[in-house]
Amino acid sequence: MAFLELAQEGEPQNPLMPAIPEIVIGLIAFAIVFGFLAKKLLPNINKVLEERRAAIEGGMEEAEAAKSEAQSVLEQYKAQLAEARHEAARLRQEAQEQGAVILQEMRAEGQRQREEIIAAGHAQTEADRKAAASALRQDVGKLATDLAGKLVGESLEDHARQSGTIDRFLDELEAKAEAVR
Repeated sequence: MAFLELAQEGEPQNPLMPAIPEIVIGLIAFAIVFGFLAKKLLPNINKVLEERRAAIEGGMEEAEAAKSEAQSVLEQYKAQLAEARHEAARLRQEAQEQGAVILQEMRAEGQRQREEIIAAGHAQTEADRKAAASALRQDVGKLATDLAGKLVGESLEDHARQSGTIDRFLDELEAKAEAVR
């Protein structure tokens, strides 16, 4: 009220204090501008802000979804890598086992071949010994009959009798030799 009294008295007006009609006109203009802004501009601003908020939240949700998807892909990759390592270890173990089996088979085959060679060698040696013994019997028998014929002075050419005598003599020698062993 003091302001009204001062304005009415005609005193010079304070420059910091506007006149009442100016305040009223300013308030009416402010209400009109405020009403216009509230009706026209504020909904557009709110709409833009809401869209921006939705875009930011959507982006955050998409980023969160991408992060969870990346995490699941990483877990799958780790699982596949672990499975691949396990498979590689299993294959390496199988290869070592197969190598050991092949080595064992090769050793057994080598042992079998060695045994066959030794057996063949023994058989050949035995066959050679029998052939040599037979040839020796014939040679010794011929030499003995020739010597006996020279000692007796007559030819002992009867082949059947000669072979029987020689064989009997040599068999007795062999029997004596085996008895000594």
